[in-house]
Amino acid sequence: MSRLQPTIAPADPFLDWPVVTDPAGWQADIAVLGIQHSEPYAHDSFPNDQSRAPDAIREASKVFCYNPAHWDFDTGAATNEALPARRMDIGNVGWSGKGDYGAYSAAITERVRHFWRQGAQLIVLGGDHGVTIPVLDALDAVGEPVHILHVDAHLDWREEVGGIRRGYSNPLQWASKIAAVSGMTQIGMRGIGSARRQEVEAARAYGSKLFTAEQIHRDGMDPVLATIPEGRAVYVTIDADGLDPTEMPAVMAPTPGGIYYRQLAPLLRSVAKRNRVVGIDLVEVAPSFDFKNGLTSVTAGRLILNAIGGTRD
Repeated sequence: MSRLQPTIAPADPFLDWPVVTDPAGWQADIAVLGIQHSEPYAHDSFPNDQSRAPDAIREASKVFCYNPAHWDFDTGAATNEALPARRMDIGNVGWSGKGDYGAYSAAITERVRHFWRQGAQLIVLGGDHGVTIPVLDALDAVGEPVHILHVDAHLDWREEVGGIRRGYSNPLQWASKIAAVSGMTQIGMRGIGSARRQEVEAARAYGSKLFTAEQIHRDGMDPVLATIPEGRAVYVTIDADGLDPTEMPAVMAPTPGGIYYRQLAPLLRSVAKRNRVVGIDLVEVAPSFDFKNGLTSVTAGRLILNAIGGTRD
């Protein structure tokens, strides 16, 4: 096993949780990790704007959780009551863009495995959607089959783009090759992204359950919930552009017609009650495009709290 590598301290901690960047202190029941970069595509700038999102979401903590000891009307409990006592922010993983991306990715995977071997719940703040890939590579450490719930305007099923296989268009195709992944539910798709007919057909052939945003507006979330086996471990990956841009405007590819917080938050709470959510990532927030009040980062934080604090009746 590779020696665990320390991380970089964030400007502000998530919800004022203790910041622990030294692996010697990584013993927790729930932990936050910021992953700033994925494997970059040649046609995109490096670093991209999403690399600033982990700290932007942390900075919004005082807005999306005014006081962890106060009542949260979404989850039906005070945040401090709903979460285990051993919680920490383990900082960010940066990358210069130079050197071996594979080594960088593998070092992230080992950090994630460390926590999943403890049975901890992991919160990942991206970064673009490619940051999900080294996290998925650690799913074997969960010790049981894991169902993936994916929220996104896009399918993200490209095997490669310009020879790159671990970028933001690749994570769900990558997941389909991971033995620990037992199935997928993908919701919120709309508009036009990187997927072609062959990717849509490949996702369906794999058995992924696809729900467009329009289907959800018409039929609600009950059909979505029915595709997630009750009692199964679940990993949730949320691309900010999966939600309507009126609620999460700070994205690189805003697409009208998205799903709404009032639809997604109850789904996340239901999944948290019926299943063991081993991890959640929130990716693709581009802080430079946000409203002055940081609405996108605030909504990101609220979604995370619903997914991790929604286990109370």
